[in-house]
Parts: sequence; structure tokens; C-alpha cells
Amino acid sequence: MGFGHQRAAHSLSHLSPTGVLTAGAHDDTDPDEARFWQRLRWSYEALSRTRGIPLIGPPLFGALDSLLKIPAFYPLRDLSHPSPNNAIVDHLVRKGLGRSLLARFHAQPLPLVSTFYASAHIADFARLERNYCVICDADLNRVWVASRGERSNIQYFAPCGRVMRRLRQYGVPDERIFLTGFTLPRENVGGLDMPVLKRDLLGRLGRLDPRGRFASVYGSTVRDLLGDRPQPDPNGRVTVTFAVGGAAAQVDIALQLLLGLAPGIRARRFRLVMVAGTHRAVALAFREAVLRAGLAAELGDGIEVVLEHDKRTYFDRFNALMRETDLLWTKPSELSFYSALGIPIVAATPLGSQEEKNLRWLMDKGCALPQYTPAHATEWLTDRLKDGSLAERALAGFIKNRKLGVYKVEEVLATGRMERETHPLRR
Repeated sequence: MGFGHQRAAHSLSHLSPTGVLTAGAHDDTDPDEARFWQRLRWSYEALSRTRGIPLIGPPLFGALDSLLKIPAFYPLRDLSHPSPNNAIVDHLVRKGLGRSLLARFHAQPLPLVSTFYASAHIADFARLERNYCVICDADLNRVWVASRGERSNIQYFAPCGRVMRRLRQYGVPDERIFLTGFTLPRENVGGLDMPVLKRDLLGRLGRLDPRGRFASVYGSTVRDLLGDRPQPDPNGRVTVTFAVGGAAAQVDIALQLLLGLAPGIRARRFRLVMVAGTHRAVALAFREAVLRAGLAAELGDGIEVVLEHDKRTYFDRFNALMRETDLLWTKPSELSFYSALGIPIVAATPLGSQEEKNLRWLMDKGCALPQYTPAHATEWLTDRLKDGSLAERALAGFIKNRKLGVYKVEEVLATGRMERETHPLRR
């Protein structure tokens, strides 16, 4: 469905001889069913954009959010009773939703790894064996678990401990939950010993700590974890990447950020990457804003606008970009889990229940900073660089969050089980 689900699947595409099958895509779905999926997607993206529309916007967005509402985690209690969303999904599956997917799997029976609940439920309804579901947020709605959870055979890959505990509340037994971590791209990790990740993080810590305040306190810890002490880089240019959502819901924030970082860009203290994904209209708005701000000379160096024609190419480029990114500014979506790569997050205002839960998780882990006024970004980001607090958040994300999700998924698919790790960095 959305970018978040497809990003998670892209990191696993090397495991499949056919690559990623997208529910509702014309190449993978019969025409009638494809049109239905397309209407669902358009409706979701349209409602995602309505929040800022006067008068009618908040009620329309509230209707969407009410369907996706995630209950408070405490008090701990039994939440296994199915929700109205479950009844809707069950009805659609009985009416034939997913019939194209089932035809593919009956013709070539292989393990199914879904990153969206609907396809997992479709396979569960047909009692397909080896049916796995990747969770893409730090908490989840009841609809991700089958109505009759005790009869389901869906096995879950949980990105964090909170998701594991929530699945238990929804009635999923422990033997069907694997605490893997999010499926971060292999090219950003480099293997079980994480050589690429560690090398990139060591350089990033130097740029995020130009005065050496972080290194004076945590230098020995970093040496033990990464093999060397961070070297403060007072002349390093900090790369800030702004990634808008797949529904392009937060373009206005990016335009304010452009003006706020303009002094730092001109002084070569900051570099701004504006990620439009596959949205041409968003990329055009970014470029027009650069011209209006009088920063045309910075395009290609101090400012970069990222646009690709298809999602696969975009995901590959985004992963490469993350290796040089020092600060990721985004709404708290599935990109929250990229904090495990040692990239501190500036969290834009969350849209909806899922993002609110992701933001809470980020703040609890100490690896994110709430968004301050974008128009003053040069000033408050410079202060954060001087005191080393962005470097602290980078290290917190690396230490506290799971990084080896893809490798853990590979292990489960190959062996049916996952060895429990005791080393905190290899969980």
C-alpha cells in the first residue's frame, strides 16, 4: 500500500525470485480488483491531506484516524476481541479481495512475507502455510491480528518490544512472534558485525560534535562500540535530509525549513536534501521555493532535490542518501526505525494515531528531537551541535534500537526459529 509498507518490503526483495508483489498493482492483480485497491489508496491519501483544510478538514481526518486508533497501552489488559475493522476486512476477503494474490501462491507455494495486514489476512483466510507479517510501526491497531486470533497461523516480525507486548494483548501467542527489529536495508548495515553502519556512524558523530563536548564524555564508549573514538569536525558540513511522506502531507514544513536553513546553507555549515520521493508536483514545489528564496546557486551542492520515477529506484537512492545524512527530519513514520542506524531524528508533528505512538517510542528511546520552529532552524540546530546533544541522540538510537531485522527475518525463513542474542548490539 503506502510508502512505509513498500519500504519495509523493498529491504527483503532479495529473498524472492519474483521480487515484491504489490497488492492492487496492475501487474500483479486482475483489473477489477486493481481498481478496487486503487480506490482504497486514493481515499487514504486524500484523507491524509485533509487535516489542514478549514472546517471540513479536521472531521474528515478524524474519521480516518478513528478507524486506525490504537488504544492506550496501560493498563495491561486483554484486547483480543476483534474490532469493527476486522469485520470490514473479513467481509472484503470473503467477497474476493486478494484473489489474484491467492492464485499466485497456489501456483507457486512459497512463504509469504507481508508488510500490510490485508495480504496476511487474505493468506490466513485461505490457510496458506508459512504466512509472515512485518509490522511497520512502533505500535499497531487490532486489525493487524486476525479476528479469531487463536485459529490464525500468521507469524509476526516485530520491530520493537512494544509491538511484541501489544501483539500479546491482541491474543497472539509468543510462538508466533519474532522480535526481529525493522527491516533496515542491508547496504546500510553491512552484515551481522555492522561494519558499514559503524563506519558511517563514526564519521557522523564527528560532524554532529564540532566542539568535542560529546566526545569528552562518551569518547571511550564510542571506541568500545565502534572501534575508534569520534574525531570532532569543526569544519564539517552537516547534511539535513527532509523526507516527506508518501502522501506528501507535509510539504509546507519543508518550505519553511528551506528558509530557516538558508543562512547556514550559504555559510556552508549545513546542506539540505529535500526528498520528494516519486511525487513530481512536490519536487516542482521544492525547486520553485529554492528559486524564490534566492538559493538557485546552491542547487546541486548546498541543496539537493531528490525525485525518482519509480519506488524501487527511489528506495535504493534513499538508502544511499542515509549513509551521508547527519540528521533526518521527517514525520514519525516507519522512518523512525532508521534511528537504529545512528541517525538522530527531528520529528515533525505526527499525523494520526500511528505516528503519535511512533513519536512516543522515539522520545522514550532518547533518539529524537521534537520539531522546533522550522523558520529558525539554523539557530537552534547550531546550538544543538555546539552542546553535542544531536550526537547523543545518534548514539542512543544505535545502542537502543534493533539493527539486524533483515538478517533475523532471513534466519526465521531458513530455520523456522530465531536464536536469542545476549549482546545488546546484535539483538
